[in-house]
Amino acid sequence: MAETVGIPLINRAEKFYQKTALVSDNTAFSFEELLNYSKNAACFLLNGEADLNEKRVAFMVDPGAEYVFIQWAIWRAGGIAVPLCNTHPLPAISHVIEDSGAELIITSQKYISSLSQFSTQGVQLILAENLLKGKIKGILPDVAVERRAMIIYTSGTTSKPKGVVSTHEIIQNQIECLVDAWKWRESDYILNVLPLHHLHGILNILCCALWAGATCEFLPKFSAKEVWDKFMKGNINLFMAVPTIYSKLIREYEDYPEKKQKELKRILEKFRLMVSGSAALPVPVLEKWKNISGHFLLERYGMTEIGMALSNPYEGERKAGFVGCPLPNVDLKLVDENGNKTNEGEIYIKGPMVFKEYWNNNTATQEAFKEGWFQTGDRATIVEGYYKILGRNSVDIIKSGGYKISALEIEEVLLSHNKIKECGVIGIEDEEWGEKIYAALVCNGSKFPEPEKLKKWLRNYLPAYKIPAGFIEIDKMPRNVMGKITKNKLREIILKRKL
Repeated sequence: MAETVGIPLINRAEKFYQKTALVSDNTAFSFEELLNYSKNAACFLLNGEADLNEKRVAFMVDPGAEYVFIQWAIWRAGGIAVPLCNTHPLPAISHVIEDSGAELIITSQKYISSLSQFSTQGVQLILAENLLKGKIKGILPDVAVERRAMIIYTSGTTSKPKGVVSTHEIIQNQIECLVDAWKWRESDYILNVLPLHHLHGILNILCCALWAGATCEFLPKFSAKEVWDKFMKGNINLFMAVPTIYSKLIREYEDYPEKKQKELKRILEKFRLMVSGSAALPVPVLEKWKNISGHFLLERYGMTEIGMALSNPYEGERKAGFVGCPLPNVDLKLVDENGNKTNEGEIYIKGPMVFKEYWNNNTATQEAFKEGWFQTGDRATIVEGYYKILGRNSVDIIKSGGYKISALEIEEVLLSHNKIKECGVIGIEDEEWGEKIYAALVCNGSKFPEPEKLKKWLRNYLPAYKIPAGFIEIDKMPRNVMGKITKNKLREIILKRKL
């Protein structure tokens, strides 16, 4: 009988005991090893306590088996897992640690020096190597499904990133919905190339694979060549990625000799399913990938707060540029500016997969819901029963490379530069990235900063995906009578410069 009776994902692992669960650094780990490693680590974390009782435990390790052992250990000890992004700058990481109130940080030797400052702030640092070695005896707590399990931080689309709280029950509902809709099976083998601080990589791939008894292989750092090399082995039959990754794979493929292209095409045609999400998939990318692989990519729609809500069908017609229909148990409606139900408007969501709350932010939680419906901030329209995403309600939200990015956050950082007086940041439509970020700057009388030096400076404060692709200098910001920058006018100015 399972020792952690309340966590269905972990209990199910006993059904697949000897089967390979994870492949990491060319090493295979069975479900039995996953259970054993995570149990030992959970006992280490408990350190004599009966239950962590929802203590927040942040962790930063490279994607791989070690990540999963730690995530499961936190859950089995009764804690709340708070994944950290290993590519974010220190200010972004600090915000997550401080906002979540994490008391423990688990990390590898690779990142210990950059996180050492938190040990002086009352946070205990634990080396993953110490956590996972040896055998520690102990009794694990019974963790009820209603308890908080994970806090994933948003990209910070309207202000600073908010912590999205999910319970074990919510995670279970999100998993079961996708396993059923996308026909996950024990024989599946998926390659995970996505970040593990993001719902797409954590839930859609990792958790669904483990729930089904399938195998999840990790590629810690994306490389188009390495992905194609993995495909060549012939054991992968499932792949999920963002449009940017598909674009890079297409470019790599087009450089290969015809003989290799034919072999890869033959292998890809045997895949069971290929999914694209986190950003709009440009139709030219979809068509190129179909010619290469024989697969019409399945597009879906979701977000950190709701998991997946819409999906093109696994079986049946998939429409280019559309994200399909509501998944089982998802209540969805489109609402106009007056709160009336319509065929084109903001997406409202209700269902058992919707998040519990924003961590330690009652105001934001209350503002996010209206009469029990979660207000996504995304707009859509319905055409012949299929939903098409139109964009965000706010022009200050940029969708680039699968991320929702706040233009306001980037502007705030740019304005702290001693040569910049005013700035405006917008997204420009781009086939590969969805949107590319550009910034218009008004300087304070000094020389316009060199773009590459400015990008280097920004990397001290922002993750790479939030760094603008280009900068222009203008004499005056276009503003309305209220003094607010008119982003549509700014877009016209930038486009005229032909960036």
